[in-house]
Amino acid sequence: MAEPSEELLARVRSGEPTAVAEFTELRRPQLLAYISRQLGYALRSKVEPDDLVQDAAIRAVRNPHLFTTPDRDPFGVLCHLGQECIVDAHRKFIEAQKRDAGREVAIDANRGDSEGGGLRNLLIASITTPSKAFSRNEKELRMWDALGSLPEDQREALRLRYVDGLPTKDIAQRLRKTDGAVRVMLTRSLDKLQQILGTDVKSELK
Repeated sequence: MAEPSEELLARVRSGEPTAVAEFTELRRPQLLAYISRQLGYALRSKVEPDDLVQDAAIRAVRNPHLFTTPDRDPFGVLCHLGQECIVDAHRKFIEAQKRDAGREVAIDANRGDSEGGGLRNLLIASITTPSKAFSRNEKELRMWDALGSLPEDQREALRLRYVDGLPTKDIAQRLRKTDGAVRVMLTRSLDKLQQILGTDVKSELK
């Protein structure tokens, strides 16, 4: 694996678009592997990881200033952009499909969008974002911390239910638990989020 030279990294950190493009191409295999690991089951059937890598590369070149923040790892910026592409693809392919089929689970649907989206978008972004260091929104940070306090199996159940949109019986098969156990797990997870966020999460999920 070829490593970027110090000269190239210096140009990237100075916000030079051509250097960002060169760095992105150099790190393309690692970015592809990262995005492939992050894709959920439902979204993987709708979009190719290579397409998301290309979208992330375009965003990187169009926003070279993102690489100029001191102490920010350039590859971490690429991963963050890749996550943005994943979230956008989820909204485009998964949420749009649910709306068309009349099956959307209404999470914070009746609230305004002044904070960048409802609880559904906040939950999706918090589950998929690689580092809370990229968030400047207080509510996003609280959600990130709240999710971090949950056991791994509870976070996975939330991801499968509200990011991939799987029914509890399918989640049960994936986690090798009973349907009843998954329902209890989700309830406990939402109780914990409700305590930390001070938000009536359960009523918003109905």
